[in-house]
Amino acid sequence: MRFTDIFIKRPVLAMSLSLLILVLGAYSLTKLQLRQYPEMQNTVITITTMYPGASSDLVQGFVTQPIQQAVASANGVEYIESQSQTGQSVITVNVRLNFDPNAALSEVLSKVQSVRYQLPKEVYDPAIVKSTGDQTSAMYLAFYSDKLSAEQISDYLNRAVRPKLSTVAGVADPKILGEQAFSMRIWLDPRRMAALSVTAEDVSNALLSNNVQASPGTIQGYFDIYKIDAKTDLNKAEDFAAIIVRAQQDAVVRLGDVAQVIMESKSRDVRVQLSGQPAVFIGVDLTPDANPLTVVDDLRKILPEVESNLPSGLKMQIAYDSTVFIRASIDGVVETLWEAVIIVMVVVTLFLGSLRATVIPLVAIPLSLVGVAIVMSALGFSLNLLTLLAMVLAIGLVVDDAIVVVENVHRHIEEGRQPIEAALVGMREIAVPIITMTLTLAAVYTPIALVSGLTGALFREFALALAGSVIVSGIIALTLSPMMASRILKHRERPGAFERGVEIVLGGLTRAYSAVLGRIIRWRVMVVGFALAVLAIIVWLVPKIPSELSPVEDQGFLMVMQTGPSNANADYLAHYGRLVSDIMQGYPETALQFTIAGYPQANTSFGIDALKPWDERSASASEISNRLTMQLFSLPGLKSAAFVPPALPGSGSGFPVQYVISTTDGYPALASIMDRFVASAAQSGVFSYIDSDLKYEAPTVTVTPNRDKAGAYGVSMLAIANVLSTLVNNAYVNRMNIDGRSYEVIPQVMRIDRLQPDSLNHYYVRTTNGVSVPLSNLVDIGDAVEPVSRNQFNQLNSATFQAALMPGVTQGQALAKLDEIAREVLPQGYGTDHKGESRQYVQEGSSIVLIFALAIVIIYLVLAMQFESFRDPLVILISVPLATLGAILPLALGHATLNIYTEIGLVTLIGLISKHGILICEVAKERQMAGYSRFDAVMEAARLRLRPILMTTAAMIAGLIPLLHASGAGSESRQAIGMVIVFGLAVGTLFTLFVLPTLYTFLASDHRARAKREEAMAGF
Repeated sequence: MRFTDIFIKRPVLAMSLSLLILVLGAYSLTKLQLRQYPEMQNTVITITTMYPGASSDLVQGFVTQPIQQAVASANGVEYIESQSQTGQSVITVNVRLNFDPNAALSEVLSKVQSVRYQLPKEVYDPAIVKSTGDQTSAMYLAFYSDKLSAEQISDYLNRAVRPKLSTVAGVADPKILGEQAFSMRIWLDPRRMAALSVTAEDVSNALLSNNVQASPGTIQGYFDIYKIDAKTDLNKAEDFAAIIVRAQQDAVVRLGDVAQVIMESKSRDVRVQLSGQPAVFIGVDLTPDANPLTVVDDLRKILPEVESNLPSGLKMQIAYDSTVFIRASIDGVVETLWEAVIIVMVVVTLFLGSLRATVIPLVAIPLSLVGVAIVMSALGFSLNLLTLLAMVLAIGLVVDDAIVVVENVHRHIEEGRQPIEAALVGMREIAVPIITMTLTLAAVYTPIALVSGLTGALFREFALALAGSVIVSGIIALTLSPMMASRILKHRERPGAFERGVEIVLGGLTRAYSAVLGRIIRWRVMVVGFALAVLAIIVWLVPKIPSELSPVEDQGFLMVMQTGPSNANADYLAHYGRLVSDIMQGYPETALQFTIAGYPQANTSFGIDALKPWDERSASASEISNRLTMQLFSLPGLKSAAFVPPALPGSGSGFPVQYVISTTDGYPALASIMDRFVASAAQSGVFSYIDSDLKYEAPTVTVTPNRDKAGAYGVSMLAIANVLSTLVNNAYVNRMNIDGRSYEVIPQVMRIDRLQPDSLNHYYVRTTNGVSVPLSNLVDIGDAVEPVSRNQFNQLNSATFQAALMPGVTQGQALAKLDEIAREVLPQGYGTDHKGESRQYVQEGSSIVLIFALAIVIIYLVLAMQFESFRDPLVILISVPLATLGAILPLALGHATLNIYTEIGLVTLIGLISKHGILICEVAKERQMAGYSRFDAVMEAARLRLRPILMTTAAMIAGLIPLLHASGAGSESRQAIGMVIVFGLAVGTLFTLFVLPTLYTFLASDHRARAKREEAMAGF
């Protein structure tokens, strides 16, 4: 192929083309956005509907069911889960990955609105929030004070801080955790009410009638307008206390006569502690399409202003910042990038033996890495952990083609040709193999770019960035490298000692290789038997390799989940949670610790143990979590577990293992089955923590009206319901205005009057003749046990098994064990599914098989077109499955797992190993066309291509050494992919050098016959 001649003869053309790539690439590089992962739209829409005082059964039937049935038909919905609790319905709509979040939200809003008329009138309007669904926020801000109360802090945050944070682009609604918002509390005394014949209905009616937000309008004059401000509302405790509740003939009863009126917190159901100190948090969640690095940077710009405006005595601290790990990971990859460049430079110099020759392949590194930015910018990619990792891998790849050019031109120079002539002849020989190798390696990543799901979303940019860098390096190798070789390489009569030493070593190695290969080829049957044995070993090993979605990454913090008894409240959780906090703070690796009691459910706590920077501790997050979990296991009062959170985006919230059991049966039957399932799982020894979200242990007070008695007294069911709703329920009647903000007005009996179920005996209801009678005269009070929450998954009754893993147990092993238990325990009519990280693992499990198969097929077809043969590609690809042995051996020995990173490493290995086969088979084909037999042709090809194969292999392996020794943030994933490629490439190269030539002798096409056919057809 002679098109490369022009670049050798016109050096300015070659240099200008390369400089153009460099300039455009550098400009494109400045335009790329910096992110943790490629932009993905992982959307979760949460529909929260309050039905104050309603039982979970009532909430499910009248609120949850109609809403989720309507929403299930919305476009883009992957699955729906719901929780129906006392007074609250929470429906979580999980949208398909990368589905337009705004379109999904719009459709969900319309679906909810379409069934709003079906909901009871007492139900509040559903609150619909769009978020990423991650349990941890991007940033937690802690506010604490020795002078201000939690109510005052909460009020200030709502007025001043939360609106300020909301102005930052990419911030979803900031949520205040541990909020104790002010409200006008009407603490009713049921005994005083009975003595003064005041009922709960009287109180509600009085508040509704005397605290009215009027909108009277304006008075229109002939030439002017007068606004009317009617002072019909109340905003002071003394004004509420003065409300007349009941007027008698000789006196009036005011609200203050039967209640204590005070501005207090409307709820203390959630408590936050920062390293043992009470605090109020703001959790900053991001919108699905936001870039955490950009958003947190913008947040940090306004935080000094927020802090400077804090009231005296109020302090602010950043309790957690997710971007610390992201930045440390990116810094680690960039450091690895530079280390790889230096190591590759040294290795190439050692093999070429000449600094002059080394310059040629090394120039390809910056040109290829900078040039690929043109492709990335055009495709809308970003600089992220995976595209940077692609650049690390590319360092060893992009020098390959240039090394082949240098080696071939140098060989012709040593044979007596002048440098320019050697470059012209050498490039005509290897231009086609270079093009084929470039296209082959680029094609191997095509399936990754085409596959859907998390693998495709994560690695599409990785694959195309790596393919782009290889293509740019191919262009450099065909244009700049031969021109430089023709000007830089010289024949030296007296080479230096180092160059002579390199030549002696490589020459001796080549002669020894030829001798050994000649003997091995004559033992073809034994070689084939050996290859089949290797394949059998691979088939036997692969099922035994532990598998998981991704390596457990040390992200610099641990998640700590605590679960109390079903009837536990925030006071209980805070009391026993102090023991957990003390243990975590006692660890030398802990920098800061906080716990949110009563969140995300009333009987659970969520906490974060923020660890010191990676270089300030010797233990990894996994090691710390294992030690911590063992200590927490023995603590009384709470079931606690510490675990490393999932590293990949879109895994949602909760424990590493979430296994869903669904059925159409009722909750009692489901709870019984789940108890058996949990018991079997506990005996498996696989899990360090086990829990289920379905527990039939919530104590419930049943109030059954005696309708005959109530009718005799003239008391309606509505009156009984109003007594319970007003006196017990924590629901507001209306609102009041203070300084432009509304606050709830909540009547309720004091806590001392509702501590026990028999407190209901002290409540009174008025009969038709005006006499107050105890509620106990009209109702029967009993007890029952109900589920804490009635959960559904895709509209079926469901229970979720949640667990943390024992040290050394992988996700694949755990889920396989649960599948085995399910087959033994679950009866007919019960199905299983997955949530969170477990769902990702199951969904992505088959992706690698598809990617691997497509990559093999694509490469095979590309090679078939190049060699005009369906047999030669088989010879080239025969080394690929054999190289897999080297890749999976460290996995089988427990040094890594089969995960999304090692799987991508295996795909990369296909292209790398194929390049070696192309170099040998292309020369062998040419020799056959010249009349050589297949044996002589492949022997000559193997001898000639040994040196470039060894050099390219050494350069690639050397470039990946920093990955093997990576440490710090995000090092686990880098080590995993590096390990597979390094060991696979080393073993695969050996197979290529010995097994491939052997198989070539009886599998390859007979190109001598083809040459004769072409010669015979030359005249047509």
